[in-house]
Amino acid sequence: MNKKKILVVDDEPSIAMLLNFNLKLAGYEVQCVYDGEAVFEVLAEFRPDLIVLDLMLPKLSGIEVCRRLRRANNLVPVIMLTALQGISEKIAGLDNGADDYMTKPFSPQELLSRIQAILRRVENQPNTTSTEDFIEIGDMKIIPASREVSMKSQSVELTPKEYELLHFLSRHRGKALTRQQLLHGVWDYHFLGDTRIVDVHISHLRDKIENNPRRPDYVVTVRSVGYKLAEPSLSKSLSSQAK
Repeated sequence: MNKKKILVVDDEPSIAMLLNFNLKLAGYEVQCVYDGEAVFEVLAEFRPDLIVLDLMLPKLSGIEVCRRLRRANNLVPVIMLTALQGISEKIAGLDNGADDYMTKPFSPQELLSRIQAILRRVENQPNTTSTEDFIEIGDMKIIPASREVSMKSQSVELTPKEYELLHFLSRHRGKALTRQQLLHGVWDYHFLGDTRIVDVHISHLRDKIENNPRRPDYVVTVRSVGYKLAEPSLSKSLSSQAK
């Protein structure tokens, strides 16, 4: 069985060395580069299964690297590393296509757990293009086999993680799910994670599928609990619970 490949991008040699050691010990093939431009120099040949990407890099920032990957329709999973404590930097990474983030200093074991969770999800994604089965909720149609989503027959472009979040909500339609349940179900985190990552992805999802993201009809907030996917007609009648 071929080893999974991890590209580590960090300009701090001590961090790169630590990651290189722990990832190889866990059975991954690893390549390290030390600036943003170098990502695109090795990408085609190394073909990583996942990128661990520092936010603050020479030449190209981690944000710009992630932005260029997604613009090129490269969906390789990205875990962003940041030494900054502010949520705005983390949101910026997610806004530009990062799948997850961790704040330095971090636990190598937790990083390994997150890498394993993401790669497990990628492996379990269906590769068939069959369109026989679908989920229909109001004007929204979800085709799990091809991971397509449309609203009023118009295609909606979602990131892989946005799609997984929507699909998970649709499989539990009408059920109020806590942020921790969503972390477990979508990110496969079986430990106490940062639930703000859920809120950011919910916000992005609403921007793409709701007529009015501030008064959502589909992905509604359930006070003191979390979120649920509702039928539009039902969500309007429950507006006291939705934001």
